[in-house]
Amino acid sequence: MTASLRSVGRRALTASRQTPVLGALLSLSVAMSAPLATAQSEPTPAAEAETTVERSQEQILADAFDGLKSTDEAIWRKAEQDIEKSWSRSGSDSMDLLLKRGREAMTREETDKAIKHFTDLVRLAPDFAEGWNARATAHFLKGDLGASLADIAEPLALEPRHFGALTGLGTILERLGDQENAIAAFRDALELHPHLEGPREAIERLAPTADGRDA
Repeated sequence: MTASLRSVGRRALTASRQTPVLGALLSLSVAMSAPLATAQSEPTPAAEAETTVERSQEQILADAFDGLKSTDEAIWRKAEQDIEKSWSRSGSDSMDLLLKRGREAMTREETDKAIKHFTDLVRLAPDFAEGWNARATAHFLKGDLGASLADIAEPLALEPRHFGALTGLGTILERLGDQENAIAAFRDALELHPHLEGPREAIERLAPTADGRDA
């Protein structure tokens, strides 16, 4: 998947000759943040406990992603639910409430209100990937594809395994007419979650006409 995303980035540079803004925004989705140098110090018991919890949560996610590959529907659906629940937890009740209120506003088709909730969320919790993914969805529903494309870069930088964001990226690119990169994003989503119907149907629809390439 990582190599495929880099491929999307390279193709985006070619596309940017015709659509500079699109190329620039796409490059965000594959940008890697440089690690910050930190001073070494002896971990405190609390820090060690927190690290253990983080490792445990990461192991749960890793097991769930393995479960997505299962051919047993009960197993992969449970894995999908576990991943989505994990992604929806920010670690703060207040931030989780903002996410909930924004999603409820989208359900009521109150897109502007949803964007306001999600904007507060990403401002207060910029490292919470689902906040950015939710605002990208709200911008898309409002028809603001540029803002949606800019936002969708953030969850992919924070959580490259976010198959929902990859599906969203492919949907945005398809709407913008960039079929080749849309297919690449949909394929990356399927590599992570082979049972997603939306990306599979999109590839079947787009591949025959995208630069004359077959699926």
